[in-house]
Amino acid sequence: MNEIPLSYSLGLSAILFGIGVAGVIVRRNAIVLFMCVELMLNAVNLAFVALSPYAGVEGQVFVFFVIAVAAAEAAVGLAIMIAVFRHRESVDMKNFSLLRW
Repeated sequence: MNEIPLSYSLGLSAILFGIGVAGVIVRRNAIVLFMCVELMLNAVNLAFVALSPYAGVEGQVFVFFVIAVAAAEAAVGLAIMIAVFRHRESVDMKNFSLLRW
C-alpha cells in the first residue's frame, strides 16, 4: 500500500493555515472571519493526524480537543454575531465595537 509522504500532508496543512491567516487579516465580514478561523483549526488537525504515527496516539487525541474547541468557538461566535445583527442589521466587524465598555 502506498502511503502519502509526510511532507505532502504538512505542506497542505501549511497552505490551508496560510489561507486562513490571510482571510482573517484581509476580510471584515464576521462570518468569513469565523470560516477562516475554522480553516486554521482544521489545518492544525491535519498536521496532528499526519504526525500521529511518529508521536503516538496523542496527536489524534489532540484532534478531538481541537474539534471541541472549534465547536464551542463556533457556537459562541455565532451567538454574538446574531446579537450584533439584531442590533445593527450587519455582520461587518466595525459594528462589533458596541460590545466594548
